[in-house]
Amino acid sequence: MSARVVIAEDAVLFRAGLTRLIEDHGHRVCAAVGDGAALLAAVAEHQPDVVVVDIRMPPTHTDEGLRAALEIRGRHPGTGVLVLSQYIETRYTARLLRGNAAGAGYLLKERVADVAEFAEALERVAAGGTALDPEVVGQLLRAGRRAEGLAALTARERHVLALMAEGRSNAGIAAALVVTGGTVEKHVAAIFDKLGLPQAEADNRRVLAVLRHLGSDDGG
Repeated sequence: MSARVVIAEDAVLFRAGLTRLIEDHGHRVCAAVGDGAALLAAVAEHQPDVVVVDIRMPPTHTDEGLRAALEIRGRHPGTGVLVLSQYIETRYTARLLRGNAAGAGYLLKERVADVAEFAEALERVAAGGTALDPEVVGQLLRAGRRAEGLAALTARERHVLALMAEGRSNAGIAAALVVTGGTVEKHVAAIFDKLGLPQAEADNRRVLAVLRHLGSDDGG
């Protein structure tokens, strides 16, 4: 699919490189801006399929991008939000995904070095899917307040959980682990049972359930 994209990144060279990368993959960059206020204006004007936004931007370089992303999630629910940051902020991730994980993602900037992986994540979020960096998922698991449930998971179940939170389907997990789909289904069922979570058919809903369970008490 060809997506309409708005980029918010204050580093000029990185913004230009990101624009080129996205356009080289057949997408249209409607606007590339350097701060949160300009991002909100660009989204209102262009109604993009997805925005790519850094967390820390002018003027304070703290959480301007995050606040803009959360506002976009509220005002433009049809627009996907892909946070691209050099920092892992588990509290921010929980806030971004709270209530609805569809069309949301959080990647580390170093992941852009893997062009194919970044392009796949962008397209997944634009289409209403979820894309989470494995390192972010790892931090979420370590920061989870339901330690007793997580402690009950086997090493393989933790691996499956991390792949689930990246937004992968059962088929995708099976391919990554080189196991059958039936084996993955058994692992997923065991994970939900140990964490006390209901099973859901949609991947986005199950990712949301896991992340909400791990981060529900984290931040406001």
